[in-house]
Parts: sequence; C-alpha cells; structure tokens
Amino acid sequence: MTIIKRLEYASFPEDPHNYKPNSRYSLVLDPARPDGAYVKDLVLNFEFLAPDEIIPVHVHSNEEVLIVDEGEAEAFYDGEWQPVGPGSVILVPPGVAHGFRNVSGGGVRLHAVFAGHVVGTRLLERSPAPGTEDEPLPSPYLVDFRELVDGG
Repeated sequence: MTIIKRLEYASFPEDPHNYKPNSRYSLVLDPARPDGAYVKDLVLNFEFLAPDEIIPVHVHSNEEVLIVDEGEAEAFYDGEWQPVGPGSVILVPPGVAHGFRNVSGGGVRLHAVFAGHVVGTRLLERSPAPGTEDEPLPSPYLVDFRELVDGG
C-alpha cells in the first residue's frame, strides 16, 4: 500500500499541439516493488486547468474516468459540449472522443484515472502553441506514464 500525502505539480511539457502554458499537472503511480505488491495499471493525473485553456478533443486506447473537483467547465462527450462542475464524473470508454475546456474565468481542478500505464492517444483537434497554428494534427502516439515518472 502506498500513501501519497502531497501532490507535486509541474508545468506541462512544451507541446505545439497541446499548449497549456498556465496549467499544471501531477501524475501519481504506485512505485514498482520487487515483490510485485503494487498497483500496476492505474494512473492518476491531477490537473489545474488555467482560465481559457483546453484539453483538446482526443481519443484514448484505454478506459478513463474524469472527475471535476473545483470550478466550472465544459466537457466534450457524445459529440457535444456539456457543462460540468464540482462532483461531475465522466466515464470514457476506449475510442470515445472527449475533451475539456475551462470557460469559467477561474481555475478548474480535475483529475483523471487511466486504466493502464501505457495509454494510446490520437488528437482530433489541437490547442496550438503560438506560431504553430497551421501545423497538421500529430500521428497517434503511446505514452508510458511509468517511464515519465521514473525519468525514462
């Protein structure tokens, strides 16, 4: 069993397709143990989404649960933008388009739970960094959250 008592938030890595310069995130995974007694395939991503910033519409290869902890926003799900606020829970099956945008004027705190530490993602829209507005969508990609957290 692992207890995390304090989250460490970091700036998002520079990404011309998913530009969130004022938002922060904290990834939580149970550290691997030689005896195998750890949670292997759940990843939590705690996020502070700054005013006017978005999580572009995308799909994943894994199941995901999004939970809004604080603030008002809109979630893209089932082909439309829907208002969400504190206590909203969004259950996302693999391959279903979803996204998130902060339209409140204040910060939004949310967290996501991924089923699996390797997650495939395909962006369906971009949140372009300045000067990259005309770039095409990137190819689908895999992220191994264990490698990110372990510095790999």
